[in-house]
Amino acid sequence: MRKNSIKNTRINGEVQKELSTIIRNEVKDPRIHPMTSVMAVEVAPDLKTCKAFISVLGNKEAKDATIQGLNKAEGYIRRQLAKNLNLRNTPEIRFILDESIEYGVNMSKLIDDVARRDASLGKTEEE
Repeated sequence: MRKNSIKNTRINGEVQKELSTIIRNEVKDPRIHPMTSVMAVEVAPDLKTCKAFISVLGNKEAKDATIQGLNKAEGYIRRQLAKNLNLRNTPEIRFILDESIEYGVNMSKLIDDVARRDASLGKTEEE
């Protein structure tokens, strides 16, 4: 199975949906922040490994604690994934902190600040 095949894309989507449900409803670790999202999942074509990109809305300590909690609960999450999905192999999950949303929000704020500053400078020059 190739990395970008239709089958692999469908498996990625199913694993992502199931991981989100497991993390939200079944994992009871207090370290895992309530505002945790599974942004993307990349399952290897041989179904042995999986990268789960996790986004956490919170400060640095909350993000670190959430990743630690998810790593500790990896065995449980993997077992639930095997129970809920019918895959030949249940992949080993690596949780990776995804900060792309936060980066995008910061960039958008910087662009707005520059636009606002340019607009105010333009008004003073016209007067």
